[in-house]
Amino acid sequence: MIDSMKRWRTPETDGDAVKALAGSLGLSPIAAKVLAARGFTDPAEASAFINMDLGSWHDPFLMKDMDTAVELINSHIRRGSRIAVYGDYDCDGVTSTTVMMKALLSRGADAFYAIPNRFKHGYGPNTELFTELYEKGASLIVTVDNGISGIEQIAAAKALGMDVIITDHHEPGEELPQADAIIHPRHPEGNYPFGDLAGVGVALKVAHALTGDFPADSIDLGAIGTVADLVPLKGENRLIVKKGLEKLRHSADPAVKALCKAANVEQPAIDEETIGFGFGPRINALGRLGDAGPAVRMFLTEDPAEASMHASSLDERNRERQKMVAAIADEAIAWVEDTYGDRIPHVLTVAGEGWNPGVVGIVASKLTERFYRPSLVLSIDREKGIAKGSARSIEGFHLYQELAKNADLIPHFGGHPMAAGLTLPIDNVGALRDNLIRQGEETLTEEDLVPVLDIDVTLSLDEVDLASIESLRELAPFGVGFVKPVYGISELSVESSRKIGSMRNHLKLTVTDGRNQLDVVGFGLGHIEDELTPDAKVSIAGDLQINEWNGRKKPQLLLKDLKSSGWQLFDVRGERVLSRWLPSIPADALFVAFKKENAAKFRADTGKEILLCSQVEPARGSSLVILDLPDSMEELEGLLGSCSPARVYTHFHVPESRYFMGIPDRKQFGWYYTFLKQKGQFHVMREGERLAKHRGWSRDTIIFMTKVFFELGFVTMENGFAVAVGDPPKRDLSESGSYRGLERQIEIEQALLYSPYMELRRVIGAVLDAPDTAREEQQLWI
Repeated sequence: MIDSMKRWRTPETDGDAVKALAGSLGLSPIAAKVLAARGFTDPAEASAFINMDLGSWHDPFLMKDMDTAVELINSHIRRGSRIAVYGDYDCDGVTSTTVMMKALLSRGADAFYAIPNRFKHGYGPNTELFTELYEKGASLIVTVDNGISGIEQIAAAKALGMDVIITDHHEPGEELPQADAIIHPRHPEGNYPFGDLAGVGVALKVAHALTGDFPADSIDLGAIGTVADLVPLKGENRLIVKKGLEKLRHSADPAVKALCKAANVEQPAIDEETIGFGFGPRINALGRLGDAGPAVRMFLTEDPAEASMHASSLDERNRERQKMVAAIADEAIAWVEDTYGDRIPHVLTVAGEGWNPGVVGIVASKLTERFYRPSLVLSIDREKGIAKGSARSIEGFHLYQELAKNADLIPHFGGHPMAAGLTLPIDNVGALRDNLIRQGEETLTEEDLVPVLDIDVTLSLDEVDLASIESLRELAPFGVGFVKPVYGISELSVESSRKIGSMRNHLKLTVTDGRNQLDVVGFGLGHIEDELTPDAKVSIAGDLQINEWNGRKKPQLLLKDLKSSGWQLFDVRGERVLSRWLPSIPADALFVAFKKENAAKFRADTGKEILLCSQVEPARGSSLVILDLPDSMEELEGLLGSCSPARVYTHFHVPESRYFMGIPDRKQFGWYYTFLKQKGQFHVMREGERLAKHRGWSRDTIIFMTKVFFELGFVTMENGFAVAVGDPPKRDLSESGSYRGLERQIEIEQALLYSPYMELRRVIGAVLDAPDTAREEQQLWI
């Protein structure tokens, strides 16, 4: 048995809906299954989703205050007033700033921008920075991707005599700032049809309203900001990303080309993953480590050399960010493991002095991914006496609500169910840690602490081909709210398996259903290879891809998880060097020997507890290591029946194998008995070696036949001499206990020690594959 690393959840699929979607839309069965699993059962609705066009783009003036904002901006442009665009330091904020700047400049505005520094100004409106904008001559401030919570700061800007327009998408509070206009898709007094726009989506709406045209020239920026901000890819967001990706693939913009070079991406191959893993992290890196302004300059410039310079700077900062995250994550993980060992608490709170507060959110995500616990990572600032950080959660633990229960300890916090930011006095960290552990124990069950893998579609291997996988791109883009599908395929045989990579920490499989094959790659899953056996039937889950190498294309599954429900046989017969196989044995395995002397030997060699067969108590689902050979098959059957192990490791050590010696035939017995009668007396120990060489036998054969004759009364033994009895009784060789014992030992060695793997599996499976009732009856009989 191979346990899955996660809890697999597979929805029921409406077969009729799949057929209807495939037939009406000309989709592959796989693509139709994905849509049906995502709730698209009506072909017309599915078609509108797949083939989204500008008909899904709402009139920007449906947003409350849009008319007021446009009129105010135009009035400042007519007067020649300076307009300041006030952005944010993340990717959404950078792209929002750029979109707004391009729209204002296209209208002839005297516009400039400012982005707060995460460490100097913090997030959102800042009174000091607003004052600087006033001193630079700004008469109007237009915020992008922030402002909805800046009640005091907006009031201060108004007191200086500036007009303020807020464009934001973050959650509005009970009180709104007294700005001249608030453009927000979820404005409490508004009724806009789509409330999930990113900050850059709101900026695109303002750009449309200002220019009177769909903002096609900035839609690529909209795609970057929307994907990077992890908003749901539905409605207008999906349209923005779909149209934006098309523009990015063909754009002549110097910034796009420079980003592609920095991220080592072929421009025609840009997709949502390029943004999520290539462009977004590089843009975000600037704001995480310092000033995000150069990213805006990169997007605004028309000079390829300047764009390239800024893109290289982004790439360098991103490398710094990666090293910083890795170092802090290593410290945090080490602290958790050193502090808690195997007893990881339900909620983790880790704090470190000098950790960059701009990257602790990424570290919190890494802790949650590794330990599957809600995780808080705090940066300690001794000089200010505060701890500032970020948190990430898991299903079942509403982070914002649980933090709210500690409002007396956390003066400043905000967020939602799965992520949050917080600042608190250093002295309160310990109490918060204890409280959250207790709250986690009250809220989270043991099942909640096992990560979940949602499998969208179950397939058979004959459904997987290049055309079907290529057809899945029709469903793109994928992202939050419409994630990349996970596919499950069951009851496959492993045709080949090996570890790959310089560290041998990745897995490469070829699986088959007997007719079709599929390559499987599992990054970081090399350890699974140690758990696979030649007979294993596996179920796999992952992402279907097309692997292209040397001009050849093949389907491939990028493995997320694997499991096997049946018991497994691990063959370690003949492995005399213990260090070669002991490390692969699970820590909770039962080590069992049938003979006391072998138990003592292995106990001395390994330092492990070795049980005798008679000491084993029933323990279903355990791992069983059988160290030596039983005296009978009944002994083995009794052991297997009582344990019902999930894994069986067969070592079957025997100090001296008798299988290849075989049993002397009757001619050999006859010749030896005649020899003894003619000899009169024969000293077995002194003269047996010479006789054995003469006959081409082994010395053990001479000793064995002598022992059989003695047990049957054919010879007597006196002082080491074998003397033939004159008139021996008529008895069959099989009446000798030694003869029967050797027969039995050879049979057992043949069945267990020297049999092929599949034959040994059949022997053990005769017990383990039997129904429970039959097994119980067998144990009673034994």
